[in-house]
Amino acid sequence: MRRDKSNYIIQSVTHALDVLEQFGSPDEELGVTELSKRLKLHKNNVFRLLATLESRGYIEQNKATENYRLGVRCLHLGQRYLAQLGLLHQARPVLFELARKAEETAFLAVARDYSMVTVEVEEPPRPVRAVARPGDLLPLASTAVGKAHLAFGTRSRPSADARDRAPSPKAKRQDSTPDFAWYDTLRSLERMAAQQGPEIDRAKLEKQIDEAVERGYAVEYGEFCPDVHSLAAPVRDYTHTMVAALGLAGPAFRLPAEVLERKLAPELLDAASRLSARLGFTG
Repeated sequence: MRRDKSNYIIQSVTHALDVLEQFGSPDEELGVTELSKRLKLHKNNVFRLLATLESRGYIEQNKATENYRLGVRCLHLGQRYLAQLGLLHQARPVLFELARKAEETAFLAVARDYSMVTVEVEEPPRPVRAVARPGDLLPLASTAVGKAHLAFGTRSRPSADARDRAPSPKAKRQDSTPDFAWYDTLRSLERMAAQQGPEIDRAKLEKQIDEAVERGYAVEYGEFCPDVHSLAAPVRDYTHTMVAALGLAGPAFRLPAEVLERKLAPELLDAASRLSARLGFTG
């Protein structure tokens, strides 16, 4: 009988990874005392973990403040991970062409837990443009790429009629009830919003998602960043599964609703279709 892999976990490695995961933003710096409090570990243990990670380049110390930050080796690992994604290899020429045709920032995002992660960006040759960076975390409920995931990527999204017969929050989950995946996602988003803000207007979000399904793409007008408008369409592979969201974003003053819908939407849908075809989608 095979033993569960949890029996083979090395505690010191787990603690080292816990240290790395405490650095939430690219410029965040933390000291030994703060890390000790967060991880509930003795300062000596934290210092030894930091020294080990620093020796390998995954952590570096700011000599002026004596605090620690992520090291360049983390960047190298991230780049290797991205290079392994066949999706990116196929997406780069499509993003390049889309950014040039639309003259706005084109980017690709994939779903991770309850966020979208930007994995590739192509900026237009314009002095004023929307800025996106690989690794950016984008919320599901307030971004075009997030709404695209909710509209096209959430497993077994129920119809409007089915949502009127939604299972109650206290209903017992059954694997044979696929609609639960949709409701679990929205409930989790609502719980997170209640703790972190801003609150989610459930009815408004569901209406936006229904509209996205009808159009084939999702939009957002300054919900995530007040000065930026964006739209996003699903990218599917040979299994007909949505594997990413292809987005366009630009300054709000340059992208009113009519420009998004009449000019950018056709360009975006064409690019998403071509990228999907490169991934084997035949729908």
